[in-house]
Amino acid sequence: MDYAHSDGVDRTGTSPDRMPTAVKILIAGGFGVGKTTLVGAVSETRPLRTEEVLTEEGHSVDDLSGVETKTTTTVAMDFGRISITDDLVLYLFGTPGQDRFWFVWDELALGALGAVVLADTRRLADCFPSVDYFEKHGTPFVVAVNCFDGARRYELDEVTQALSLDPGVPVVLCDARSRKSGKEVLIAVVEHAMRSHRAVTAASAG
Repeated sequence: MDYAHSDGVDRTGTSPDRMPTAVKILIAGGFGVGKTTLVGAVSETRPLRTEEVLTEEGHSVDDLSGVETKTTTTVAMDFGRISITDDLVLYLFGTPGQDRFWFVWDELALGALGAVVLADTRRLADCFPSVDYFEKHGTPFVVAVNCFDGARRYELDEVTQALSLDPGVPVVLCDARSRKSGKEVLIAVVEHAMRSHRAVTAASAG
């Protein structure tokens, strides 16, 4: 795994005492797709959560189709941290899923190396806003299909077509409850962001 270059962060030196590189990754997707679960599953520290209990008023504006048992919602962000290697630490910022909280996205996205868009095949259209946001802002992202129990399984190329993704956008399967699965998704987004950065650098140099 090549983490030699990314977004201009100083990675020089080989001293075991040097500070690890800190990288910001966003975890996005629709309401109830598993963002809080993923951050909590992989975080090495106790995750920060800004969840509130869903109220009757919230039921009138939040579509609970497919997630009828959900009782809480993120109103600001989730935050966690995971070490990928001794030299690379990821800081994870889970975005709120409902459109009425999208005003915080620009702040959360500032300085992010890349993003994970979690998708639920039962509510695939819910991740369109996240895909559109990262495409518009040029943020490298991967789509991670959270394999909910009982949900219909689709081929990854079917998901690519359904979301009208560029061919270079990785689509992977995951279980947001699993630390191992979540870590694999995070490695995928870091590697994709690295490739994207190198491609942009090469194009600029040419």
